[in-house]
Amino acid sequence: MTRARIHKPAKTAMQSGRANTKRWVLDFEPASARKVEPLMGWTSSSDMNSQVTLRFDSKEEAIAYAEKLGLDYQLYEPKTRRRSIKAYADNFKYGRQGLWTH
Repeated sequence: MTRARIHKPAKTAMQSGRANTKRWVLDFEPASARKVEPLMGWTSSSDMNSQVTLRFDSKEEAIAYAEKLGLDYQLYEPKTRRRSIKAYADNFKYGRQGLWTH
């Protein structure tokens, strides 16, 4: 039976914004291991579902789609972000904790 993962993707390390992190994603777990092509060293797979990625506006839409198709799915809830809000001027205050470097 095909197993799917439903999750919200995390932001990549190459971006400072949170683009492409607002929608829910349904993708399929690999059914078989990837193989290394001996001549060029490329990796390949005979699993076509590994190329499918579906995006949904809400978690409920993704779950409804998986249940409609009879897919066995696993739901991964996103971790909550902890934000440390501080002013830029705090970097220069007199009683600041931490080392000062120029």
